[in-house]
Amino acid sequence: MTIPFDSRADAACQLAAALARYRGRDPLILAIPRGAVEMGCILADELAGELDVVLVRKLCAPFSPEFAIGAIDESGWTFIADHASRSGANAAYLEREKQAQLETLRKRRAQYTPARSPIDPKNRIVIVVDDGLATGASMIAALHAARSKQPQWLVCAVPVAPRESLERVRPLADEVVCVAIPEDFYAVGQFYRAFPQIEDDDLVAMLAQQSRKHTAATP
Repeated sequence: MTIPFDSRADAACQLAAALARYRGRDPLILAIPRGAVEMGCILADELAGELDVVLVRKLCAPFSPEFAIGAIDESGWTFIADHASRSGANAAYLEREKQAQLETLRKRRAQYTPARSPIDPKNRIVIVVDDGLATGASMIAALHAARSKQPQWLVCAVPVAPRESLERVRPLADEVVCVAIPEDFYAVGQFYRAFPQIEDDDLVAMLAQQSRKHTAATP
């Protein structure tokens, strides 16, 4: 199998080329933490845009924390996948899981952007980026969160995804951009030669640096 991306930085550069028509139109890049924040920095630089995070959390299956059965955004809106009940997630479990993930989202907002409110996407070109789609649950929640803020144009941008996940998110965006659509898809990381864990401290530093750069570039 050919591995299409050396790193998240390489994936971001390839994605920036596919999004080149938005360069100079001050797009708002909304990155899904943690992995996509590094990519969001590169996209913001390449497209002369602004970076923020869109905070969502996967809802995890009982006894299987890596298996997503849905996702939730900061407002409390939830997407529940069709397979959730088959994983053993009943109504009581889902409510506990939602409250736990909402608490994590509150803590992360306070940690990631402590000095400012989220950037307003209203009437802007908004590009929601992740380092890849698996089930698409996180992207569904992220697009819903972005759409609720009334952007002018909403783009879902990912380097890699299975075709069925792209079709799942397509109705929620005005445009879907994906560099690679492999037939054999097991996990996002299999399509990167290097796919390290991003730590919160690194993420906060990236966001702060990008904010300073955008402020300095704004007349």
